[in-house]
Amino acid sequence: MEKSYSESYAAAGVDITAGYRSVELMKQYVARTMNEHCIGGLGGFGGLFELDCTGYKHPVLISGTDGVGTKLKIAMIMDRHDTIGIDCVAMCVNDVICAGAKPLVFLDYIACGRNIPEKIAEIVKGVAEGCVQADCSLVGGETAEHPGMMPEEEYDLAGFTVGVVDKEKILSNETMAAGDVIIALPSTGVHSNGFSLVRKIFDIDANPDVLHTKPEELGGKTLGEALLAPTKIYVKPVLKVLEEVDVKGISHITGGGFYENIPRSLKKGCCARINKADVRTPALFQLMQKAGSISEHDMFNTFNMGVGMVLTVPAEQADKALEILHANGEPEAYRLGVIAEGEGVELC
Repeated sequence: MEKSYSESYAAAGVDITAGYRSVELMKQYVARTMNEHCIGGLGGFGGLFELDCTGYKHPVLISGTDGVGTKLKIAMIMDRHDTIGIDCVAMCVNDVICAGAKPLVFLDYIACGRNIPEKIAEIVKGVAEGCVQADCSLVGGETAEHPGMMPEEEYDLAGFTVGVVDKEKILSNETMAAGDVIIALPSTGVHSNGFSLVRKIFDIDANPDVLHTKPEELGGKTLGEALLAPTKIYVKPVLKVLEEVDVKGISHITGGGFYENIPRSLKKGCCARINKADVRTPALFQLMQKAGSISEHDMFNTFNMGVGMVLTVPAEQADKALEILHANGEPEAYRLGVIAEGEGVELC
């Protein structure tokens, strides 16, 4: 049967043939994420994935969803769309590993003013790359044209993941105690939070050309390149640590920075004591603080400041955790602080 086509729908702003073209272009990228547990392919009403419970005594599913936020505006101004999908995957899978879970599947949702197949394929290319980095399968998604809802050249991107963890291995902070060590996993930059403030700091909406400048602090990169650096995906190294180390808590440092996210993994009565001088903060954040006259507190309460994820481990296992991280894609992981009695985060 020939592909369907509606002249009336096209006249209203929705070209369904562009949707077919998008799917054809993205198939090569989606194929990279498929494994033996994927059933069927693109085109069904749902993504099928056969759950292999081998090795799990009591498997528990965990889900997470998120978007990329206004970082998308940077991608649109730069007309670069092949990495923003990595951010979308990262924001979801980095959340579910905080419970000790392995991500299994991912689905994306793209809403656009007009379906430009080549652009949609570039976005999905990034999503697929993120799934490869996270060792999960891109089993489905949706691209929706919204004429009249947004300008033709704009789009929004969100995603959803499902992971699995053995019930007895769901991370618990019950044994967290003073003296435990906090380990930092460095970020690749701003990641995907705080971009409303970033845009205000550099007046990007009024002066988009600033993204093409090369501030001395960025070592030859343009501001746009530095801001578009995709969010790091921590799945594989963290899962390796979980195999051998008694991890007591994990926090994904997203919107709200240190002050909001680190306490989410702390036991009541425990605080994270961190020396600000020990935080390895990239020059980009220093540039933002200076350009926007942002207080130090607000910087740590908005951005990741160079730390994308923290793990809390027993002091006697800290060296082992670092050794595993260094051998599995996190060569710059380091001791960030310690657990002490109290509440919240103490930055001193």
